[in-house]
Amino acid sequence: MSPEAALTEIGRGLQMALLLGGPPLLAVLVVGVLVGIVQAATQINEQTIAFVVKAVALAATLALTGHFLLGRLVSFTTDLFQRIPHLIG
Repeated sequence: MSPEAALTEIGRGLQMALLLGGPPLLAVLVVGVLVGIVQAATQINEQTIAFVVKAVALAATLALTGHFLLGRLVSFTTDLFQRIPHLIG
């Protein structure tokens, strides 16, 4: 395997990780900022409120985008397995 091919595959893997991790992380980030603003405005400093709301947002995001994300992951893995003979030889 040439270094260029290895870097290409590493790049594809990093892009896939960004695609798979982006929606849940973005949802938790937005919800965390909003909860932080509300807690600062109301002076309620309870950490469990922020945790529960972020956990619910994460679960909702995964429920809504899980089928798409899993389909992309399976497609990427299948393509990678099919490219292995070409990468080695």
